[in-house]
Amino acid sequence: MIIVAATFFTLLLVGVPIGFVLGIAGAIGLFMIGGDNFMMMAPKRFFDGLNLFTFMAMPFFILAGEIMNRAGMTMKLANFADSLVGYMRGGLAHSNMLASVLFAGMTGAAVSDAAAFGNTLVPAMTKQGYSRPFACAVTAAGSIIGPTIPPSNLMVIYGSLAGVSIAGLFAAGILPGILICLTCMALIVALGRRLGLPKAEGGPKLTEIIKAFKGSFLALLMPLIILGGILGGIVTPTEAAAIAVAYALFVGLIIERTITVNDIFQMLIRTSRITGVVFLIIASASILSWWMTFMQIPQQLAAFFLSLSDNPLVIKALILTFLLAIGMFMDINAALIILTPMLGTLTTAIGMHPVHAGVMIILTLNISLMTPPVGACIFVLSSVTGEKIEKISAALWPFIIAEVSVLVLITYWTDLAMFFPKLLLDL
Repeated sequence: MIIVAATFFTLLLVGVPIGFVLGIAGAIGLFMIGGDNFMMMAPKRFFDGLNLFTFMAMPFFILAGEIMNRAGMTMKLANFADSLVGYMRGGLAHSNMLASVLFAGMTGAAVSDAAAFGNTLVPAMTKQGYSRPFACAVTAAGSIIGPTIPPSNLMVIYGSLAGVSIAGLFAAGILPGILICLTCMALIVALGRRLGLPKAEGGPKLTEIIKAFKGSFLALLMPLIILGGILGGIVTPTEAAAIAVAYALFVGLIIERTITVNDIFQMLIRTSRITGVVFLIIASASILSWWMTFMQIPQQLAAFFLSLSDNPLVIKALILTFLLAIGMFMDINAALIILTPMLGTLTTAIGMHPVHAGVMIILTLNISLMTPPVGACIFVLSSVTGEKIEKISAALWPFIIAEVSVLVLITYWTDLAMFFPKLLLDL
């Protein structure tokens, strides 16, 4: 265990990509157990790690988001959000946050949200007089709504690995995503006067709202198709994802006519690259995960946590602290895959519902996407806007505190976390 751990952290510190780190550490673990005979298991574990039907949903969701973004749906959603809340002080910041909720129903990925709005809304906010670090911070804070409100690639991974209902996880993610949006909007109101955020003249105009709604109607149908099909029991998450791609292509090619054949080729390449990175991490992590299971490491770690306290409230606090710390230094896909066996054992031991435990774990890791030093959303926004990572991180802290408060609420108020799963799926 010491050799495998030393290999893992050494490779990670010298900058080896996480997908290779996981595979190499896992292969060394297998060799330490039984030499060449166990090493022969590595290729089989690599491919078996991806041999789950539900994983097919991820590239479809990614591609659907790419198509809708390229078709111009992102800006139409932002315009609709702006027509609703743009009149308030800090109106464009509110619009950014609300647009993240609307966009979340299409992509399932925080990085896609950060890249899309980093290219569009951040320049618009700076043009209106917002500081660029604050504009990036608002975008980063809103971007984690993407993998919280369904569809969510992290929920697909967790549900597949832990044997938890993906539809249940999707239902459980709706309320936390909305609460994050409302909490951050309340924070923007509180910061409005102190930071001197711009305020539009007049109030909301019904004609503009109706016009913006008509323009974004086709985009707004996307999450209804996905969620309605899954939560209604009509289609599986994978089938819903495939339908979403077909719908997005229909809108982009036939109705809007903003997508060309060359665009489709470029989107397929981008989707393949993103999917390839995620699937490499999943496949490599399955080798390390099998070694950890064989060595009973999840059970040992769970026993260690339980030895610290037998109070479920304390155990939950320890889990949140542990995950927030891990997420600051490790890719959250890898962290989720490696830690799922341990966390499943631990949360079951303290009596948590599997869906409640899943949404708590996923929301915690989502917040890590905007925490330094390796928050993926911060790096994307820095790359897209040219703003320094340190300045974005400094502006982010109020939003991180606000979102952690939502996380604590969801963690300790079980009925709140399970409201939609019980209402929609009778879990």
